Amino acid sequence: MSDDKLIKTINDFKKNFKGGTVPIHGKEYVLGATKIALARRNLGTELDIVTKVIQQDDKQVMMQADIYISGKHVATGTAQEFRATSRINQTSYVENCETSAVGRALSMCGLTNSSVGSAEEVGIAIANQSPELDKALTELDKVSHLGSYKSWLTTNQKLMQMVKVNNPIAYSFFLEKFNKIKNKLETNGVIKNG
Repeated sequence: MSDDKLIKTINDFKKNFKGGTVPIHGKEYVLGATKIALARRNLGTELDIVTKVIQQDDKQVMMQADIYISGKHVATGTAQEFRATSRINQTSYVENCETSAVGRALSMCGLTNSSVGSAEEVGIAIANQSPELDKALTELDKVSHLGSYKSWLTTNQKLMQMVKVNNPIAYSFFLEKFNKIKNKLETNGVIKNG
């Protein structure tokens, strides 16, 4: 492998990743798909991405991705996903883990702006570590009538808007949990469907 091809790929990435980012707390994080597309565009079939499961059970999976360019090992990335983390992970935790591992491996190759973590990783991590979001969801789960539901919406509207603007990935993660609780409240007759 010519190191020039990797350098060319890194330079192309630095110039062109901007359309494939998500702003999170004022910082741009690159989507995994953007890294893969730019690497493939520059390296074509010389890029070989090999993934393998390190450990898996019904609750979590750990994967490793190795990047080879022209047969030479260039980088490794690892990731872990938990099945219970989100609705998507209930059916696709292996696929999400593989994508994260590949994104991290490409970051280790130099396809990174200022963070090794991808937009997807950082957004989910922030959502999982937010005491405000956890508290809001816990309070929503305790709603017992329509009036308390409307009060919850009023109280948490600013938080939800802030998360939506500052971290769209965390917002979608939050929204998934919100909808699950809301559906439960509708099913139990606490609030009306619609």
